[in-house]
Amino acid sequence: MQFLKKLFGKDERFFDLLEAGAAEAKASVEVFSRALATLAEGKAPSLDDMAHARRKEKRIRFEVTEALSRTFVTPLDREDIEALSFGLYRIPKQMEKILRMTICPSQIPVAGFQRQAELLNQAAEAVVFMVKQLRGGAKLEKIREANDRLQFAEGEADKVVLGLLKELYNGPADAKTLFIQQELFEMVEQAVDRCRNAGNIVLSVALKNS
Repeated sequence: MQFLKKLFGKDERFFDLLEAGAAEAKASVEVFSRALATLAEGKAPSLDDMAHARRKEKRIRFEVTEALSRTFVTPLDREDIEALSFGLYRIPKQMEKILRMTICPSQIPVAGFQRQAELLNQAAEAVVFMVKQLRGGAKLEKIREANDRLQFAEGEADKVVLGLLKELYNGPADAKTLFIQQELFEMVEQAVDRCRNAGNIVLSVALKNS
């Protein structure tokens, strides 16, 4: 019986892996929030936690690819599983890039990041919720509601980054500071975009399987 479950993809491993991937994406966002607290003290944050989250996400993605190669029939379309796995993987990858840019605490406007961090957390929470709804049959209405929250967070993130850049361009920052802060503001906004992209994949899967 166990062999038949594996052969026809009736076990829960793909949902387990996708949910684990979403959880690690959220964990990487939480590492960023903790890093902001460290930066507020004028210290450089450690890269260890972010590197650990990235390694776990990379391992999960490998396990998804391996499972796809060994399973005859999957509970969701193969291309959808692969696309969602990759979409989730890109979130901690982006967060690691951001954290690597924070090696010079004096150049980081922590206050400016706070609203971005809040929206990023909201977006990551929505992604985790949406991925969990795929197990046992896509719950379309709940996924749509979460996607609305995700789209709102992404729209607000766009407004916030425009305000931050306007303030930066009209401030007293020198060229080096302006370059570093602009890059960071835009990279955090891109992280929200990656959450939005992952959410769009979940919604597409839900619509296909509803």
